[in-house]
Amino acid sequence: MMKKYIKFPNIYAITPAEENTTTLLAQVESAIKGGVRLIQYRDKSLSSSIRIEQAKALRSLCNKYNTLLLINDDIELAKICEADGVHLGQSDSTLLTAREYLGEKAIIGITCHDNLELAQKAVNEGADYISFGCFFPSKTKPNAKPAPLSVLTKAKEQFKLPIVAIGGITKENAQSLIEAGADLLAISAGLFNNPDIGQSSCEILSIINS
Repeated sequence: MMKKYIKFPNIYAITPAEENTTTLLAQVESAIKGGVRLIQYRDKSLSSSIRIEQAKALRSLCNKYNTLLLINDDIELAKICEADGVHLGQSDSTLLTAREYLGEKAIIGITCHDNLELAQKAVNEGADYISFGCFFPSKTKPNAKPAPLSVLTKAKEQFKLPIVAIGGITKENAQSLIEAGADLLAISAGLFNNPDIGQSSCEILSIINS
């Protein structure tokens, strides 16, 4: 199912923190119009009601453009808004719990940091993709342990699932991650902090597909 709308390599856009739903939708729509086909809704601070409002609005927007929507960490929210799946960290709900709750068709991805053993465990439990990082300094996770590019190369050799790279990714360093083995680049600030998000999406996609 990961490949239904996505041609690899591609951008995996992680939404910025934005309380205004209209602004958030405009930002995400610009990214989608620029070629992004996978959106992750990530918010750690807003109230439950606003998060539900935003997730449902993003679901409608993604449906309009045949774009996949995943929810960060929250399997209940993923079910409420009928998202395509969920992304889980190592301290979140287990993959098996998420699969039971969301069903066999749900896309479930797992954070594996720089650890191939965690990736193997995720694969064994039925993950749909595995994520590695941080590769570069990130304001979102400033204390994250740096991951070497070599983990992407090793993962590409060892596993058949799509491989996601995350952490401080910009158009300047994107190509190095693709060359190392990443299929998807999880980008937030490097995409949404630009004045023209659609143009930024196009530029990054052009670089990684060159």
